[in-house]
Amino acid sequence: MTAAAKGVAIAVHGGAGTLDPSAFTPEREAAYRAVLQQAVRRGHAVLADGGDALDAVEVSVRILEDSPLFNAGRGSVFTAEGKHEMDAAVMQGRDLRAGAVASVQNVRNPVTLARRVMEGSGHVLVSGRGAFEFAHRQRLELEDDDYFFDSFRYEQWQEVRGTDAVRLDHSEGEKKFGTVGAVALDGHGHLAAATSTGGMTNKRWGRIGDSPVIGAGTYANDASCAVSCTGNGEAFLRAVAAHDVHALMAYKGLPLEEAVRIVVHEKLPLLDGEGGLIAVDRHGNTVLDFNSAGMYRARIDARGEEVAIFR
Repeated sequence: MTAAAKGVAIAVHGGAGTLDPSAFTPEREAAYRAVLQQAVRRGHAVLADGGDALDAVEVSVRILEDSPLFNAGRGSVFTAEGKHEMDAAVMQGRDLRAGAVASVQNVRNPVTLARRVMEGSGHVLVSGRGAFEFAHRQRLELEDDDYFFDSFRYEQWQEVRGTDAVRLDHSEGEKKFGTVGAVALDGHGHLAAATSTGGMTNKRWGRIGDSPVIGAGTYANDASCAVSCTGNGEAFLRAVAAHDVHALMAYKGLPLEEAVRIVVHEKLPLLDGEGGLIAVDRHGNTVLDFNSAGMYRARIDARGEEVAIFR
């Protein structure tokens, strides 16, 4: 167990859903745990060195995007047209600045592009071709389609190709899974959140989920908490889930754990919202909660280090 640096905390997730423990070989489970551990430790190292919460969550999410195990960056699912359209967002709690991208293609790390949108575009959310052009202007790493190709994701798409069906990873108990995200509190008392996803298999019409929508899938406010969500995006959008955790804390005075419990276990199920979220408050308390069978997750806080998949 790794000890946390005093006064800082970080948590990461790699998706939540109907994960079947019997489908996990020891090797497969170890592979997921290794990437989650690497992501949370790298982010924590930034915090331990006195770094900013935004830097920490970006570092953590980049590691998860670079792994083909998760539905973000390199492991993104296929759209109905056989493309990869990725979404990402970042937000910092000290001034409520945020940046996001939607339906972006060929960008190696959409989370970094989202941060550049926040810092250098004058906008909060950019999409599609415009997002790609901005990435090129910012000289971010771009990759050919082959970089994003994954045989399992391709087979997953072939099963529904040419139909109106869309597929969430967590609806299958599948081998690969998940939107990724991170939340952090730094030693200066600032909070930040980041989320990145490839969306739904066989999605059409430029469908965008909750991940890049500030307040739905991603939110941070130094007055309360930082939140990153994963699950059925349509439900999280309708629930404005990430901001709702903040609102329950800010307006009702609830502690983080209770605010998360209400959103995850009371509000989202009414909207068929399967999934979960990770959150950290301004005191360094972390909550990693979900209403499904499992959630890929890790944290380092005052309690030490935890890496887990199942309940």
